[in-house]
Amino acid sequence: MKRRLKVTEIFTSIQGESTHAGKPCAFVRLAGCNLNCTYCDTAYSKSLSHGKWMSLPTILAKIRKAGIKLVEITGGEPLLQAGTPALCKALIRAGFEVLVETNGSLDVSVLPNGAIRILDCKCPDSGEAASTDTSNFGRLARTDEIKFVVSGRKDYLYTRRMIAEWRLDRITPNILISPVRPKLDPARLAKWMLADRIPARMQLQIHKIIWHPEKRKV
Repeated sequence: MKRRLKVTEIFTSIQGESTHAGKPCAFVRLAGCNLNCTYCDTAYSKSLSHGKWMSLPTILAKIRKAGIKLVEITGGEPLLQAGTPALCKALIRAGFEVLVETNGSLDVSVLPNGAIRILDCKCPDSGEAASTDTSNFGRLARTDEIKFVVSGRKDYLYTRRMIAEWRLDRITPNILISPVRPKLDPARLAKWMLADRIPARMQLQIHKIIWHPEKRKV
């Protein structure tokens, strides 16, 4: 059903991650995910049973009503739904800047030109490192982003190795490393990054600083 998508929620907030962090943003959170990350903070969106079917015109109307030009399609895992590329195209045609946050396990080339891919490269402590489709690295543009979520030193060393092995900084300058709180103190991560002069930027989930970490629709 490419003209409909199963939507968990649509809301507006301050973008908490990516190179667009801090900007007002409209979010479309799609239902369904194929992974089981240990640190998942949106488990309520994992099952398709918790979503509501919406047509593309309905979604587009809600986004227009929000009055914000930056839109992120997230999940769950957006690429599980066949209608996601069509939604991206409709939003881009309507003049929106579109971000798509994906867990990196599915082919990102289905997304149209103009959509910014935010690819999550899973680290060992997530329990899903083997799920990363490394072929996706070759499908990214300079404007796309690669995210690593690290729980500790093992994850950080994995991140450092992946960046070097796949020359990720030559693919995109937008490489982000995010600490899992409270497992990893950001100051410790900062120390490691400074010691290694790693070609990446630290990101904190600023929406969880502004609001309670478990608050929905932020």
